[in-house]
Formats: sequence, C-alpha cells, structure tokens
Amino acid sequence: MALKLIGQNSLQGHGKTMQIMNYQDYVYVGNMVPGIGTIIVDVSNPSLPRVCGEMPAYKNSLCSKVQIVDDLMIINYECRTGEPAERLGFSIYSLKDPKNPREIAYYHVGGQGVHRTWYSGEEPYVFATAVPEGFSDRMLLIVDIKDPAHPREVGRWWYPGLWTAGGEEPNQPQGLKYKLHHAMVHKDRAYLGMWDAGMYILDISQISNPQVAGSINWGPQRGGHTHTGLPLPRRNLLVVTDEAKGLPGEESLKAVRILDIKDDKNPRVLSEFSVENEDYGKYGPRFGPHNLHENRPGSWQSDEIIFVTWFGGGLRVVDISDPCRPKEIDRFIPPPAAGMPPAQINDVFVSQNGLVYLTDRAGSGIMIAEFTG
Repeated sequence: MALKLIGQNSLQGHGKTMQIMNYQDYVYVGNMVPGIGTIIVDVSNPSLPRVCGEMPAYKNSLCSKVQIVDDLMIINYECRTGEPAERLGFSIYSLKDPKNPREIAYYHVGGQGVHRTWYSGEEPYVFATAVPEGFSDRMLLIVDIKDPAHPREVGRWWYPGLWTAGGEEPNQPQGLKYKLHHAMVHKDRAYLGMWDAGMYILDISQISNPQVAGSINWGPQRGGHTHTGLPLPRRNLLVVTDEAKGLPGEESLKAVRILDIKDDKNPRVLSEFSVENEDYGKYGPRFGPHNLHENRPGSWQSDEIIFVTWFGGGLRVVDISDPCRPKEIDRFIPPPAAGMPPAQINDVFVSQNGLVYLTDRAGSGIMIAEFTG
C-alpha cells in the first residue's frame, strides 16, 4: 500500500479544519473557528482543489462537523466561547444543487448546542451529541428526520449525574469527565465513546427508551478520552480510539483498541495499537489517535484495513485482519502549507475511488492523497 499527496488547499486563510465529507465532485469541510461556515471545495480535479463556496456562519457558533448521506447534509452548531451564540443545534440541507446547498430545517437544542452528529441514512434518525438546557455535559439526543422539514426528538440518553435540572449530581472521580463524545450506530445498537467512562453499547431497539447493553472502561491510567467506536459487524469487532490531547509522556498513552463484541454485554479487548519510539516533539502539540475513516455509506469500505488520524503523527493505516495483532502498513505525514506549523491531522474520509481526504487543525486546510492497495 502506498499513499501519495496529490492536492492541497489552505482554504483562503480558514485552514483550521475538522470533519470532512465527500459528495459527488465536492467536499464539505467543517471549521475549528467559531463564525466560519462549512466550506465547499470542488475536487473534480483532485490535484487542484478549489474553494467554490461557504455555508452561512453564525455569531459564536462553531460548525466543525458535517454528515452527508445521498443528498442530505447535517451541520452542527455549538458554543465554545461562553458567549451567546446565534445557533445551538443542527441544520439539515439539501444537496440537490451541491454548490448551493438549501436549508430544509434547523433544529434548535439550546444550552451549549450540538458537538457532533451521526447520520447514516440506514435509519431515519440523527444521533446528536448535545448539551441542552438543564444538562451539565454532553448527552445523546435522538431526532427523527424521516420528514427532513420537520425534525422531532424521539429519544434521549445520558450518563447518570448529568441532568442537573432533574436533581442529579455528578458521580465521577475528581478530574475526570463522564460524558458522551459521539455515537455510531448499526441496526439496534449504538456505540458510544464516553470519554473517561470508556465505551458504552446501547440497545436502541426501543428508540424512545435506549438501555445500556454493555460497557467497558480501561481507565485513565491506560487511556481516557474515549472518542470513537467503529463497529465491524461481519466480524463482531469494534475499533475504539482514545483522543490524544498532548504528547506521549504528557498524558496517559492513548491507543486504538480492537474489541470483541460478539457478546455485547461483555465486550473484551483483543489488542491495542499505539505508536512509540518517534521524535514526538517535532510534531506539534498533539501526537496520538483521534478519528477513524468510518466506512460510511458510499465511501471506501473495509473491515480489515483501518485509517486513523494521529494529529502530528499524520495518518496511520493499520491492518487488523488478525485482530489480536494489528500492524501498521503505511503512514502519511503531509507537509504543512507555506507558513503554517506542522500539520495536526484531524479527520479522514476515504472515497470509493481511492482518494483520501484529510483535514488539519493547525491551519493547512485540506490535503488529498491517493492510495493503492
């Protein structure tokens, strides 16, 4: 397998980027700066990606995440500044004209808004990580968008102690945060990265009343910041990342774990993958795992090869055909744009045609690589 940089765009000074999704000849890029809208990039010529539009921006609203299925796009809005924000929720857009998305509906959550969403189109629900009024930290909202013009809440779940308006009090150890990062869903199970509470699996067969099916926590001494749980249903596996917030040695070692979830009441760790023995200092403020290519509908699919962003460590391609012995088979540390610090690779999307789209939170915008294998 080989990865080769073929295109880059710093997005006209708006290069601190987060989630990226590909639709037809375009990518849609979330931004890390409040007040900057989702950016539309024409990638019909991947060697010369070209900014061709920007979605509306709202004061103090951060819209760093995007989901796309068919011609529907979901964009989040949250407040990270502490100041009043114009939008706190998520919007649904039509991409029938990809260069000119049309808003179908805005769903208001209030509070601190929505940090992230999951929407696959396989079910008519948006699974939103939110902090509505009355909650102290992130919980799960389930919103039915079968009629995209009229979204409506149909379920919610939260870690006990987060509903302060209901008289609950946090019960996590001092210095730790038990909260939702986001959910990924397959059929009647939702897989939740619960930050310092580890990994939770919800039974959502009754969508209005999600119930915990199982959980596992390796603890902050060997992880913490549990971020993503990617199910690989054919193999009864779950790939889990813990998000690095610093360099190795500055925090507990963050890893990618492969879990056996054949019995989802008792998930068990089969292996860990991490990167050691590198010159971390030259790679900027973070070095470790973050996001995975999520095998989304319409994208490149594999349950044996995973793509993991590693912040200053770039992108790691890992063979998990033997889930007990994950093996790195390629790495890609792209050069930053001119005048920018070392790249901190944030998100990855792999298209069906073998193009790998990357974002950089340090300011270099997007990178496009080609892989063969």
